[in-house]
Parts: sequence; structure tokens; C-alpha cells
Amino acid sequence: MPSRRPLRWLRWIVAGVAAVAVLAVGGTYVYIHFIEGPAPAPLGLKATRGDVATPPGQPGQSASAGPLAGTWRVTSGSLAGYRVKEVLLGQNNIAVGRTSHVKGDLTINGTTVTAAAFTVAMATIHSDQSQRDAQFDGRIMDVATYPTGTFTLSRPVSLAPVPAAGVVKTYTATGKLTLHGHTRQVTFGLKAERTGGKIEVSGSIPVPFADYGIGNPSFGSFVTTQNHGILEFLMNFSRS
Repeated sequence: MPSRRPLRWLRWIVAGVAAVAVLAVGGTYVYIHFIEGPAPAPLGLKATRGDVATPPGQPGQSASAGPLAGTWRVTSGSLAGYRVKEVLLGQNNIAVGRTSHVKGDLTINGTTVTAAAFTVAMATIHSDQSQRDAQFDGRIMDVATYPTGTFTLSRPVSLAPVPAAGVVKTYTATGKLTLHGHTRQVTFGLKAERTGGKIEVSGSIPVPFADYGIGNPSFGSFVTTQNHGILEFLMNFSRS
């Protein structure tokens, strides 16, 4: 009678592989949902007196204390970074990386933002995973070759009618976004609020990776991502 030992070994091997797969997926689920915890909430303003859309063509009238005109500079508390949906061994996850190394300013003439320019040091953007950061700094964004990301406003933004202090208002901005050595024109929504002599602005910009020559962040079959991410920001301004 032929030996059945090879068949038994095959069954053990198959069972072992299946067990490893279950442990890998199960371990990943436990890590993402119970150990790592949920991703940070999107950057945004906390409305104190509601959200007001900008009516087109209306004259400026401000209930806020003090004039808006002048130069406003980015101050402490400002953040910028990315948000990307990823699948880690079959488990949905959201990768978030941020930095406080944001510089720039905006100029307001009357009730119109006439100029704005901002710079982010790409190598300072960090997530909660050192392995992810190494991929971001290297093959994905190549921060040694492209050390900064920039945005320059290319169309004026009317703030009129200027809302009262503490009221969050929605605007639309258009400008040039430069990432990974590629520059594209982008138009996006943002929200702004003026409180205590400061201006706070938040928003997000969709970033299709191919438009900026960014390689898809997917890493084999271990980590897969969408073909785009979100650039999000929260900026605090004080008068220069």
C-alpha cells in the first residue's frame, strides 16, 4: 500500500498557510481597529455662529472689529498634510500625515485677497507609522529632490460682505499648486473665520497622483491605495 505520509504533510502545509493568513488578517484588523485607533479627524474650523456662503456681487460690510486690509502671516498652530484611503491586508484604513512647518502670508486690499503664497517643508510631514514615512520621503514624494510643496493664489478672492467675528464663511480659491516638481492649477473650497484679531482658514484639495508625477503609494499586495489623495490644511494668520 502506498504511503499516505506525503498527503498528510501536504494537508499540514495547507492548514499552516491558511492559519498564517487568518492570523495576518485578524492581527491587522485588531491593530487598525483596537490598537492604532481611528485616524485623526479632517482639519477644519469649529463654527461658533454658523456657516455663511459668499453671495456674489454684494458690497463689503463688516461687523468685525478692525480693518481687514493689510498683510497677514501664517502663525503657530497652522497644519498641512495628506489624507489617503488605503487597504492594509484587506482592512480599510486612512493614512494621515501632517506638519506644522508651514510658512506664508496673504495680502488683503479692502475686502479682497489679492495675493497669497505658502510653502510646506515636505520632509517634516509625518504619520503615525515610520515605515509609511520612509516610503513617503523616498519613492513616493522624493523629498530630497523636491523639498517643498507650494501654493500661490492666481485669482483674487472677494471677502465681501465680510461677516461678523466668529462666523465661518465659505469661499472659493484658485491658484497654482506645486508638488513633486509638477505645477497644476487648482480650484477648491475653503472656510474662514475671524476671531480675536486673527484669521483662521481651512480647506482641502484633491490631488490625483498622476497629475503630479507621483507614483501610486501602493506597496505590492500588502498595502493598496486609491489613485488620489487629499491635501488638507488649517492655517492661522495674524497681522504682519
